[in-house]
Amino acid sequence: MRNRILFTQRRRGAERSLSGIWVRKIVILGCLLLLVGCQGKNQLPNNEAQVKVARVVSGQSLEVLGMAEQPNLISQVRLVGIDAPDLRQRPWGEAAKEQLEDLIGGAEQSVTLEFDLEAKDKIGRTLAYVWKNKVLLNEELVKQGNAMFVGRSPNHKYDQRLERAQQWARLMGQGIWNSEKPMRLTPSEFRRQNL
Repeated sequence: MRNRILFTQRRRGAERSLSGIWVRKIVILGCLLLLVGCQGKNQLPNNEAQVKVARVVSGQSLEVLGMAEQPNLISQVRLVGIDAPDLRQRPWGEAAKEQLEDLIGGAEQSVTLEFDLEAKDKIGRTLAYVWKNKVLLNEELVKQGNAMFVGRSPNHKYDQRLERAQQWARLMGQGIWNSEKPMRLTPSEFRRQNL
């Protein structure tokens, strides 16, 4: 009789520990499901940011709202991998700016910034690839002949795409590559001569 009582007590203790394990597993599973359910549906990867365009400054730079913890602070963004004509480099500078404005669709429009290895330039501007409706705007500017491809170390993620876009623009005689009215100085040469 005594053995039967001990055996019954042991069995009840084992059942309690098994039910305790199951309860813990269910609680952990519930917490995990809750965490997954609370995450935003449209979260972006760490190397991207959704921002609103305040204004287009030139064919290669923007002012945006919504960077980091300061959503109302304007930040300067420089498009990676391209060099657009200076605004004083007529008519190409204005054409590049106008095309970028058209691609964005005006002020207060949302765009996605994608960052590469180096996120800032020497003067503190954010370096980014700019996306709108799954279109890489950096590439479109080059493809239409309104900017040149310039590989900038160490940001090389889309160099091949940008280089192919430039080759296409050259072959088609687009923008700065137009044989009837070609741009004689690269944007960087023009800036050096006109400081």
